[in-house]
Amino acid sequence: MRPPLPAELAVVIPCYNEAANVAPLVAALDSALVGIAWEAVFVDDDSPDGTAAEARRLAAADPRIRAIRRVGRRGLASACIEGMLATSAPFIAVIDGDLQHDEAALPAMLAAVRAGADIAIGSRHVEGGAVGEGLSAIRARVSGLGGWAARLLLPVPVSDPMSGFFLLRREVIEAAAPRLTGRGFKILLDILLSSRRVPKVAEIPYVFRARTAGESKLDALVLLDFAGLLLDKWFGGLLPLRFIGFALVGAVGVLVHLAVLSMAVRTLDFAAAQWVATLVAMTANFWLNNSLTYRSVRLRGRALWRGLVLFYLVCGLGAVANVGISSMLLQEGRAGWPLAGAAGALLTGVWNYAVSSTLVWRAR
Repeated sequence: MRPPLPAELAVVIPCYNEAANVAPLVAALDSALVGIAWEAVFVDDDSPDGTAAEARRLAAADPRIRAIRRVGRRGLASACIEGMLATSAPFIAVIDGDLQHDEAALPAMLAAVRAGADIAIGSRHVEGGAVGEGLSAIRARVSGLGGWAARLLLPVPVSDPMSGFFLLRREVIEAAAPRLTGRGFKILLDILLSSRRVPKVAEIPYVFRARTAGESKLDALVLLDFAGLLLDKWFGGLLPLRFIGFALVGAVGVLVHLAVLSMAVRTLDFAAAQWVATLVAMTANFWLNNSLTYRSVRLRGRALWRGLVLFYLVCGLGAVANVGISSMLLQEGRAGWPLAGAAGALLTGVWNYAVSSTLVWRAR
């Protein structure tokens, strides 16, 4: 029996709870890539539904199928990077495991890169492409806003920078890999902003399909991750991405603090109202940071509650300074309660970051 030809195209498929989609996606790739030597690399973040096991079941009979099961690591962008760096194929595509991307566009994308493009992007926003039924009205508006923000930073015009469906030369990812943040869900944007030279981009239209199984991974935390990615590239990587994420969460905490304070001052004196607002904001910051900023070392079970208590105890010192400084500013007439409250909350935010990085999550 002759060994299979080496793959010209590797299709990297980041997955989480997509077991029901594995076999249909392999069948779809088999139909779409006739005449092309290909392999599929499923990168599964230890899905509880057995996604990796399903990929291995198919791999036992089809050497073109590979499965990477990641334990203790989570995230679409990092899964894509790991999958792309795990293949020796000269061309690499990334496609979601939820069947919403149209695999029939892959031959045209491969032809565009063979012809000289560095990256071919499956686009919903060029002639012939469409969002279809794949996005709800809210997700469509969020995607549009994110695309607008991304285009402000991109060195090359791209109609659909939020696309998760693209194909590139292997040397493109090899060169960009050391500069990638590896965070969040928008790996294409990360690659485009991390390339040392302006990449040649081709956009291939496709219609974004409705999901048939599983559930969307888009939530508010993903949006904060996206904002952190843009800010990281805006500052040229000078600030750690984790600090940027913490600062974004802190900004949300300031809004929570002021909202609670505005209600509490109606019935309590300022110092008491500031304590109430501080406690609520501190709790909100802990939960958001545990879910977003420190997602890779997220506290669970008993460790979660121990972390919350430790966060309260140590950050209480910052809260004392918060109340003291804001009350002083108010009493001396240097600021009204909104500005005084914001100044106290800012001081607490800086203290919380130092404590979180050195004690709360590292203690795990």
